[in-house]
Amino acid sequence: MLPPVIAGVDGSAESLAAADWAAREAARRDRSLRLAHVWNWHPRQEDGEPVTAAQRHQARRVLRQAKERARAVAPGIHLYDEQVEGPATAALLKAAEESELLVLGSRGLSGVTGFLVGSVAQGVVAQASRPVVLVRADEEAAAEHLPTPSGRPSVLTGYRDVVLGVDLGDPCDAVIEFAFEAARLRDARLRVVHAWQQSSPLGLGPGEIGLVSGPQRAEEWHGFLSAALQVWRDKYPGVEVAEIVAEGRARSVLLRAASGASLLVVGRHVTDRPAGPRIGPVTHTAIHHAGCPVAVVPHE
Repeated sequence: MLPPVIAGVDGSAESLAAADWAAREAARRDRSLRLAHVWNWHPRQEDGEPVTAAQRHQARRVLRQAKERARAVAPGIHLYDEQVEGPATAALLKAAEESELLVLGSRGLSGVTGFLVGSVAQGVVAQASRPVVLVRADEEAAAEHLPTPSGRPSVLTGYRDVVLGVDLGDPCDAVIEFAFEAARLRDARLRVVHAWQQSSPLGLGPGEIGLVSGPQRAEEWHGFLSAALQVWRDKYPGVEVAEIVAEGRARSVLLRAASGASLLVVGRHVTDRPAGPRIGPVTHTAIHHAGCPVAVVPHE
C-alpha cells in the first residue's frame, strides 16, 4: 500500500485548513488521506494524564468536522482517521515516518503575512524524516490558482508557480525532485531561485574569481544553476522551469520570489550534531514569513 498523505488536526482553523490542503494534495497524488488527532496536543495537558469522556467526545467532533471538509474538497479520495497518544511532537513524528508527506497548520500572524509556528509544528519540522507542509488558516483552494482575467479568485484557472530555493553550494536531489513533482502534479511553472552575494576580497582564496563584475558573477551562477537542473529537466520534460539568480541575502530573495506562489519548497539539512536538530536560517525565515504553504524537505 502506498504511503498516505497525513494531516494533523486539533480543531483549530489552522488544522482544518491543513486538512483541506492535504485532501487536495492527496487527490493530486492519488493517495489516501489520514487525519490524525493527537491526545496531549496542547501543553496544558500533562503527558500521561488520563483522557476524559469530554476529551474523547471533542476528539470525535474534531475528526468528524475535518472529514466533512476534506470530503467536500476532494470527494473521490480514500479517507480515514485515527486517534493517537501524545506527546504531540513524538506522535506526529511517528506519523510522518509512515506518510508520503505530513501536513500541519500554522497560525497566520495578525496583520502580517506569515506563520506563527508553535512549538509542536516547529519541533516536527526540525526532526521529521519525511517532507512536512505548513498551511495557514486563511489558505483556500482558490489561493493556489491564478486569478481570472478580471482579477477574481477561481479554482478553474491554472495553478500559481511552485517556487524552489536552491543552495548551489549543496544542491540536494530530494528537495529538487519534490519541487519538480509538485509542479508536474499541478501543471504549474517551477521557479528555481538561487541567491548569491558578492565576495569580499579579504575572503577570497588562491585562484578564486571574485572581483569580476556583478553581471558576470550572475552569469556564472546562472550557468551553475542550469547545469544542476539539467538532469531534472530531462526527467520532467513537461515542467516549465524559470531559473532566477539574484544578488542578495538568501532569506530576502526567497521571500520575494515566493510572493504569489502556490507552494514554496525548501530543504532542511539532517544532522547528528550534539546541539540537536536545527531548521537553518533560510528555512526558518520561510516557515515564519512566506505567504503561501511551505514544504520543508529533509535531506542528508
